[in-house]
Amino acid sequence: MNYYENKENITRTTIDHNVKINNRKNLEISGVKEVDSFDNEEFLLETVMGYLIVRGQNLQLKNLDVNEGSVVIKGKIYELSYIDEQQEKAKGFFSKLFK
Repeated sequence: MNYYENKENITRTTIDHNVKINNRKNLEISGVKEVDSFDNEEFLLETVMGYLIVRGQNLQLKNLDVNEGSVVIKGKIYELSYIDEQQEKAKGFFSKLFK
């Protein structure tokens, strides 16, 4: 393992993943690696702890800090779901498109 691979592994393990919901209207998430997709009812986020699906109503991306790995979502939050590594992303997110 070279220096860069080792540094990347250390960085991945030291990044905290926190989720804070205020009154089901304001959602703050840290440890976000990537925002894969979003609309006003559903967000798909890749976090350091796996994929996270946020479902709700009138959802809006209010803040995205790529350097810090933080996201703020506003709207009415109905559901937060993590997708395990063994499951496919499409199974939970895109399946409703093909019904």
